[in-house]
Amino acid sequence: MHVLLVASAFNSLTQRVHAELRDHGHSVAVELALPGTDLAGAVARHRPDLVLAPMLKSALPEEVSSAHTCLIVHPGPVGDRGPSSLDLAVQEGAGRWGVTVLQANAEMDAGDVWATVACPVPDPPVAKSAWYRGEVADAALEAVLLAVERFASGTYAPVPQGQGLARPLLRQEGRRIDWRTDGTERVLRVLRAADSRPGVRDELLGGTWYLHGGHPEDRLRGRPGQLIATRAGAVCRATADGAVWIPELRAHRAAGLPAAPKLPATLALAGLLPALPEVGPGDPDGPGGAGPRTWSDIGYHEEGGAGYLSFSFPGGAMSTEHCRRLLDAYRAACSRPTSVLVLGGGRDFFSNGIHLGVIEAAADPAEESWANINAMDDLVEAVLTTTDRLVVAALGGNAAAGGAMLALAADEVWCRSGVVLNPHYRLMGLYGSEFWTYTLPRRVGEARAERLSAQALPLSAAGALRLGLSDRTLDCPPAAFAERATALAAQLAGHPGAAARIAAKKARRELDEAQRPLASYRAAELERMRRIFFDPDAPYHALRRAFVGKERPAVTPPHLTQRVPGRHGAPRPPRASDVTGTDAHDGAPGSAGC
Repeated sequence: MHVLLVASAFNSLTQRVHAELRDHGHSVAVELALPGTDLAGAVARHRPDLVLAPMLKSALPEEVSSAHTCLIVHPGPVGDRGPSSLDLAVQEGAGRWGVTVLQANAEMDAGDVWATVACPVPDPPVAKSAWYRGEVADAALEAVLLAVERFASGTYAPVPQGQGLARPLLRQEGRRIDWRTDGTERVLRVLRAADSRPGVRDELLGGTWYLHGGHPEDRLRGRPGQLIATRAGAVCRATADGAVWIPELRAHRAAGLPAAPKLPATLALAGLLPALPEVGPGDPDGPGGAGPRTWSDIGYHEEGGAGYLSFSFPGGAMSTEHCRRLLDAYRAACSRPTSVLVLGGGRDFFSNGIHLGVIEAAADPAEESWANINAMDDLVEAVLTTTDRLVVAALGGNAAAGGAMLALAADEVWCRSGVVLNPHYRLMGLYGSEFWTYTLPRRVGEARAERLSAQALPLSAAGALRLGLSDRTLDCPPAAFAERATALAAQLAGHPGAAARIAAKKARRELDEAQRPLASYRAAELERMRRIFFDPDAPYHALRRAFVGKERPAVTPPHLTQRVPGRHGAPRPPRASDVTGTDAHDGAPGSAGC
């Protein structure tokens, strides 16, 4: 069948549906539901067999829903209705959840049901966007594929919903935190329910800010509402009975100006912060998580002869500072007597590359772009030149652009079955670096590397495995990925052939270096990147500003409207209108990085 995806943005779930429907033999195209566009005319031009809306914030025009079968993915159980389903589920501490595929009709979320799938609620709790990209997306894909199969059969009759519960939009008034009286658990629920968007509006140090992200802290104490410490760019704020870590802040949008970028909290508050202690993470929790709760964006432990270097940066974006700290941790991990080193292993984003928000907020964005890409290159080069052990990139979550190339620098790439990869740069007007001209062709060949770069379309974990971008797919829930990866890494470290593999790896690296030094790849890539960064008229600058400022495109980008699979012509130069925006649950891969 030919399936047309109609969405408010080409977000992570829409990308995953796009990739997995292609995996199942369907052709797919996308139209964005943008203000002022003739959506009915656009749908008619595609002549789809089925219209599917993975993420839609507005009702479909009656001309569309009356002319085509239109299926809507609602991130809630049957009977749940409204635009803030996940926000309310997280904030209210729902114990059970589900995802429903229903037919579009005049009343939002009230159509007949084509499929519904139970969705686990993570325990311990996670942020809304991590749940959305994990368990919710898994349930959504199961429901979508079932609904598409039922539609294709031509024999299935969707089931009327009956009575439902329509709940209103959760506005900032319903997200308010009273720091004088609210305990840590209530504060965390509110922060987690708004972590990616919209954030929690609050007053801090004389200004209005949106708080993004929240993690518990059991050791530190202070006067409720007081900032009491910093760590790795985050601030620790006291609650009525404890404290929480807040990694990011966003300045209140001034009238007539684009949205401010989300920034590491200490960077956002630069010049306003009082003198606060920079507190290290201390001893990590024990294997059962019984120790005092705290937060760190980088961690390391060893088990079964393998080292595990975990990292989790908001939105997968890696600033210059993030890259340098992770490189220091990587070098420290390489000093340990292990034969396998695992990078990543968390349940959410692996990496999306350089931090566009920090770049946009810099006094000189070109210089910060240059510093950031060099810091990324330093990290990737360290991985590529590690010849005394095997390095595994463990992707429990999505990766894009330079983050995808960081993964490809490892000897093996392991992906959770729900991962989406975007191994390309062109939608941000960039040539790319991170040694991609060495690692991507090495994996898939020159011709396919060029196609992946030019088409700029997402790949599922299955698609990545089929092309050779990954080496193993772990079919497991998000919460089980770290444990599965740990067990597999221990097996790899204990394998009798591990030493021979390491020796062969070293010999191969020496041969590759003799044929063309890594420094040559880096210099050639950076020469082109430097020209882009320091050319004020290069599309990158407008694309970056549009992306960080949450500007919506005027039309659906042409690479999305094309029917896939199919032939693709030579890509045109990107424009600012190619930025596809974000939604209330998460951004597209690269949401803060590239």
